[in-house]
Amino acid sequence: MTAISTGILYLIPKTISENDFEHVIPNGVLGITRNLKHFIVENERTARRYLSRIRSNFPIQEIELFLLNEHTRQEDIPELLKPLDQGHNMGLMSEAGTPAVADPGAAIVALAHKKTFRVVPLTGPSSILLALMASGFNGQNFAFNGYLPVKKQERAEKLKYLEKKLLADKQTQIFIETPYRNDQLFNDIVSICADSTFLCIAAKITDSGEFIQTRSIAAWKKNRPFLNKQPAIFLIGELQLYQTW
Repeated sequence: MTAISTGILYLIPKTISENDFEHVIPNGVLGITRNLKHFIVENERTARRYLSRIRSNFPIQEIELFLLNEHTRQEDIPELLKPLDQGHNMGLMSEAGTPAVADPGAAIVALAHKKTFRVVPLTGPSSILLALMASGFNGQNFAFNGYLPVKKQERAEKLKYLEKKLLADKQTQIFIETPYRNDQLFNDIVSICADSTFLCIAAKITDSGEFIQTRSIAAWKKNRPFLNKQPAIFLIGELQLYQTW
C-alpha cells in the first residue's frame, strides 16, 4: 500500500445560516477548526468572519486562506495544497454546510487522494440531507440533481423526466435553485407535475425562520409559499406511509 503523506486535509462543515454555531457544529469539529491555520475557501471575507465567530486560536490576520471558486483555473488547483506538501494540516471549508457536496471542493479532495494525503470528513449540517430527513420521502433511494436548467422549455423537460424517474424507480428527486428564482421554479413545478405528486420545500434550514412542508401539488396550488431570496431545497417524492395508516 502507498504510504500516506503527513499533512491532513480536514473537510470542515460550516453553519448553513447565521445562527448560533454551537447548536449545529459539534464541539470536536470546532476544536479542530480553531487549531487550523491554513484553509481552502470560496470567499475570503465570509471565511474570516466565520473563523472569528468561532474564536480561532490564531489571530485572524495570520490565518492563510486559499481561494477555490468558479474563477479558479484547473491548472492552479495543485498550488492550493502547498501547505499539505509542507507538512501542515489544512481545512477545506464551504460557504455553507458541508464541503464537496454541491460545492467545488470535490476537485481538491480528489487531488489530495492522488497525492496520498489523508482526507478526514467532519460531521456538520448538510441542507440536502436535512431536507431529505424532514420530507417523509424515500431516504434509501434518492438523487440530488443540483440546479435545473434555466431555460423554461429545458426545465419543463427535466421536471417531467424527474417525475417519471420518481414513479418508475420510487426514487426521491432533490434539486435546488438560486434563491431569487425560487418562486419561478415553484410555479413551474406546480404547473408541470401531476396533482398527485408530492413536493417538499425546505427553506432556511436551521434558521429561526425555518420552513419545511410536504404537500401534494394539488394542495400547494391552494396555498402558495413566498420563497423569494430564501435558500431552499426542493424534493419530489412519495410519502412513506405504512399500509395500515
